[in-house]
Formats: sequence, C-alpha cells, structure tokens
Amino acid sequence: MNGNGTIDLAFWQVASAYLFILIVWIIIRIKKIPREKLIVIATLRMTLQLILVGYVLIFVFKYPNPFVTIGIIFFMLGFAILNVYQRTKPAIHISFKKMIAFAMVIGTSLSMIYLVFVVLRLDPWYEPRLFIPIGGMIIGKTMTGVALGVNNLLNGMKQEQDRIEAALMLGATPKDASKSIINQAFDAALLPTINAMVGMGIVFLPGMMTGQIIAGQSPLTAVKYQVAVMLGVSGTVAITILVFLQLSYKSFFTDRKQFVLTKRDLPSDAKPVKYD
Repeated sequence: MNGNGTIDLAFWQVASAYLFILIVWIIIRIKKIPREKLIVIATLRMTLQLILVGYVLIFVFKYPNPFVTIGIIFFMLGFAILNVYQRTKPAIHISFKKMIAFAMVIGTSLSMIYLVFVVLRLDPWYEPRLFIPIGGMIIGKTMTGVALGVNNLLNGMKQEQDRIEAALMLGATPKDASKSIINQAFDAALLPTINAMVGMGIVFLPGMMTGQIIAGQSPLTAVKYQVAVMLGVSGTVAITILVFLQLSYKSFFTDRKQFVLTKRDLPSDAKPVKYD
C-alpha cells in the first residue's frame, strides 16, 4: 500500500486476474460456442489499449493542454460513433450515419460544457484528470443508448410498415404515424441508464465512485462526483437520442408523405421531407 492509502498492484497480481478469462474460455470451449477467438482478441485488445492509454494519460496529466484534452475527447467520440455504426443492423445509409454523428456531437458537447463550467467548475476547465474520465463515461453511456435507439427505430419502422402506411392513407402526418415508434426507441435508449441509476449504491458501487474511493478520496466526495456525472449521463443520452430521432424519422418519408424503408425504395423524383 502506498503512502496515500492506495494499493499498487504488482505485475504478477495483474497477471493472476487473467485466470478469470481462462475460465470463460474453458466454459465456452466445453459448450462448443464459437467464441474462443473473439475472447482472446478482446482480451488482448483491452490489455494493449489500456496500457497505451495509461502511458498517454501520464503525459497528458503531466503537461495539461486544452487542445490535447479536447482532441482526446473528440477521438473517443469518433470511436464511439464508429461503434454505433457497427452495432446497427441492418446496414444504414450515409445520411443516417451523419444524423447519428451530429446528434452524438451535439448531445455530448452541450452536456460537457454545462458539467465543466456550471456543475464542476473545473480550474482550469480542461483539467485532464477529471475532464477526460468524465467525458469517457458520458460518451460510453451515450454510445450504448444511441445504438439501442437506432436499432429500435429501424426495427420499429420495418415491423410497423403496414400500420404507418394505413395511418398516412387516413391523413396522418409522418410525425403522427411514427410517434409511437419514436417514443419506444427513446424509451429503449434511456432505460439502461435509468436502471443503472436505480441500482447504484445498493446493488453496486459505480465505476467513478469506486475509483475515487480506491484513490483515497472521502466516500462522500466520491458520491457527489458520481451523482453529478450520472445525472449528466442521463441528460446526454436523452438529448442525443432526441436530436437523432427528430432528424432521422423524416428520412423514412418523401415530400409526398410516402413511407420508404431504404433509399432504394424512393421514387426517382422524390425529395427529402421538409416539414416537422
């Protein structure tokens, strides 16, 4: 144990934790689940990525710079956006991808600005020891929420095609015809965050709070930071998925209020919808 009360793990202690992955690998091998290669690759990637990030953060913490800090956040955000693309089935059109990226940039940026300048009041505002971990938590949770929202919107539009077309024929606007699907997609995106909030403190101690306690901070100080960040996470997910849904549902309709699932279904003279 160090002088500040933290525990510095030796190399052999970290190596011994890989026993858990070995157990996982043996179980899926016995059950003949074809995931052995994926488990090995994921473990190696996690290890190498975290080691690399550790060395990068040592440098960033030692020489704090606003451009470097912001650059790291946007790099993380870009990687999260790519992950959303990969998690989305079926393949989505480029315009849909732009909507996802725009919504994630807007939602994350607005929330981080408010958290940093109003709630946390970091001094300096780009303090990397707090800015980067908090940004990473928000981006990670938002990535999961948006991926759920996108998939639920696509699945809902496909499954409810007949109902939507019937509503349009009866005079409903595209917004009204899609309302229930949009609401379901929003609910699906936000539900994991709400469930996590419900279980915090009783079922489990969240990551940021645990990290601060291990680092020697007072549990009450850790609680205050965790509450602020978790509220920021919920707000970011809500803002991001709201922006995305309000933009994306229109891509399923033409200016003639015709429902289309893919761009290939568009009539040759159709134009993107321009109404709310």
